Amino acid sequence: MQEETARSAIDTFISAFNASDDSYVTALLSQALTSDVVFWGPLGRSEGIAAVERFVLDIRRHPAGTGTMVRCSEVDMPDEWARYRWVFTTPDGGPRLAGTDVVHLRRSLIDQVIVFAGEIEPSAS
Repeated sequence: MQEETARSAIDTFISAFNASDDSYVTALLSQALTSDVVFWGPLGRSEGIAAVERFVLDIRRHPAGTGTMVRCSEVDMPDEWARYRWVFTTPDGGPRLAGTDVVHLRRSLIDQVIVFAGEIEPSAS
């Protein structure tokens, strides 16, 4: 049951990267994250949904074009922390970024996100 709750929150979080329009990003993040979420990203620590929204919008506005973020592993939740792997690919086989996120849940919402991004590389055909 706990892994199902984590999977739902994680998939909603990832859906913000793939929203049909930027105006939907905040609503999707609000369904997945606590208002006081702590985000540990490539540029350091930030807090709040607005900080995560800035990160998501930056990724969505990749110079190679709007890409797609997908969860590419099961959600592993050995305790109150869950982890999963993801891949972000830009259009036409452009740059690809892969990584692992670790999230902590509180009341069925993500209250901490730690992003471990890998190297950007061309996607395999």
